[in-house]
Amino acid sequence: MIKKILVSQPKPTSEKSPYFEIASKYGVEVVFRPFIKIEGLSAKEFRQQKVSILDYTAVVFTSRNAIDHFFLLCKELRVTIPEDMKYFCITETIALYIQKYVHKTEKFLDTIINVNKDMITNLLDSKKLIHKEVVMYRTVSNDFKSDEKFDYDMLIFFSPSGIQALLKNFPDFEQKEIAIGTFGPMAISFCSK
Repeated sequence: MIKKILVSQPKPTSEKSPYFEIASKYGVEVVFRPFIKIEGLSAKEFRQQKVSILDYTAVVFTSRNAIDHFFLLCKELRVTIPEDMKYFCITETIALYIQKYVHKTEKFLDTIINVNKDMITNLLDSKKLIHKEVVMYRTVSNDFKSDEKFDYDMLIFFSPSGIQALLKNFPDFEQKEIAIGTFGPMAISFCSK
């Protein structure tokens, strides 16, 4: 019987979240506890990749974190972004836009996280576009405190990084009767290994 569910994400800001409906309907306690957090690279760490942002005419953003960390890093590096820099965000609509309208002369800077599945790289490669992957932020484990209880009947994960963080925090973890749920193809494929 599931009474307490751990969701490895921040608590939703809207009360209209389906998690609250599930908690009310089934009488379960839902605890929101992110297993991972995002941190930006320092200017020094970024420079070690030997990439000059101004050598590129377009930037591919894979998330809001990518956007935030790109502009923070530019500020820290004192890089003034030209007005004609192009930006692309990754959704199916934008991916189709890139395939159809991008000129072969564009040089893309692909802003990625330290755990990348190469989807963007493969797309740009398939279209024979000039690009460079550059890490601007990373996923790190959001460590549990030693006095933090781990008494859940179900765990919900959204990425392989969350599952890795569980195993880092609890190296002797045994699933036993704990139900595990995953969302997203990467988490599902990682969990099934």
